[in-house]
Amino acid sequence: MPVFFPWSLVLVLLLSYGLLLLALQLNHRLRPESPLQLKAEAFSVQRQGSTLQVDGHLRISNPHRRMEVFVPELRLRPTLLGQAPLDQLKLSWSITPEHPDAEVRADGYWAAYIVKGHKSTAAAISLQIEAAAAESLQLLDTLWLQIKWVNYGPFGRLWRRDGVLIPLHRPDPVPPAEALWRRGDDCQVLPLGTHLLGVLDDPLAVLRDYGAAHCQRGDVLTIGETPLAVMQGRYHHPATVRPSALARTLCRVFHPTSSLATACGLQSLIDLVGPARVLNAWVVGSALKLIGLKGWFYRLAGEQARLIDDVTGTTPPYDQTIVLGPEAPAAFCRDAARALGIAVAVVDVNDLGRVKVLAASPGCDEALLQRALRPNPAGNADERTPLVLVRPGVDTVG
Repeated sequence: MPVFFPWSLVLVLLLSYGLLLLALQLNHRLRPESPLQLKAEAFSVQRQGSTLQVDGHLRISNPHRRMEVFVPELRLRPTLLGQAPLDQLKLSWSITPEHPDAEVRADGYWAAYIVKGHKSTAAAISLQIEAAAAESLQLLDTLWLQIKWVNYGPFGRLWRRDGVLIPLHRPDPVPPAEALWRRGDDCQVLPLGTHLLGVLDDPLAVLRDYGAAHCQRGDVLTIGETPLAVMQGRYHHPATVRPSALARTLCRVFHPTSSLATACGLQSLIDLVGPARVLNAWVVGSALKLIGLKGWFYRLAGEQARLIDDVTGTTPPYDQTIVLGPEAPAAFCRDAARALGIAVAVVDVNDLGRVKVLAASPGCDEALLQRALRPNPAGNADERTPLVLVRPGVDTVG
């Protein structure tokens, strides 16, 4: 009997652990959530003397087949960003509902609306930025439009918070004759400045507008993983995250500088890959760490575990949000390379000389990228150079 007791205990522990994983996964899958999705559409910026007029649309869609969800409130919280104090500017805005089956109220009141299954509604957004002198508008750079809206239904009453970045100023692309190439290790690199990027930007159009004029055969055009992710809309405000007991407990074991060291940061990973995978990765990773094998949590938890940027992890205004890693970067690189005629790569680079190539088009010289990007020519501050063009050799650029 004593000989078999340890094995029985092991079986009981494994069974208990399996039941725990099942309970965590079921609780995660069955938790009540709102299916509604909000998307910004067709924003335009027009200057009229000392006034900037910003107009656009928000669309709210319900992909669920049966669930009906109420939207009783929708509010705007716009913030102007620039290179100097903006106290002299006056900002006003309005929301006009565009429900398909309800009349618009003359007073602008947002009446509670039900978005039925497989249906959508919309709202027209209008903002006016007025300055005492037209020159003051030159101080403006970006409009950060936060949308706070309520979802009400079988899941309860939830506040949602989305952010849309609207560029008010776009720098002119640098002409090839004025490009400031930097000499590297058997290569040349050209950091390319852009406007502050967001969900209203098409990633391929950004590469074409700011980089195509400088490209030649053999070059590699790289884009940072975070700029690509924000253009894909892969960011959210921590206020919309509901940390589980697992996230609140497990986040304490990570290094304080890790993006997984907060309950909302770790819950963002759990929402992507599930609680069972995260817990398994931690258990196995911790066991392997005891025998000197490090980094296994991130390998087992998946690529997103390394890519999530928690609050303060990126440039304003995204410093108030949690930014995930980009979606389908390999497919993006393949399509972009086909459109531009040169190799394209998505990279993650920091000031410590760490270069990780997340994805690259077929035939891309990753050894070249390691040499060229190790000094981090794009920077990690507010340089706004998310694109870096890499050219092999040192004698090809005048």
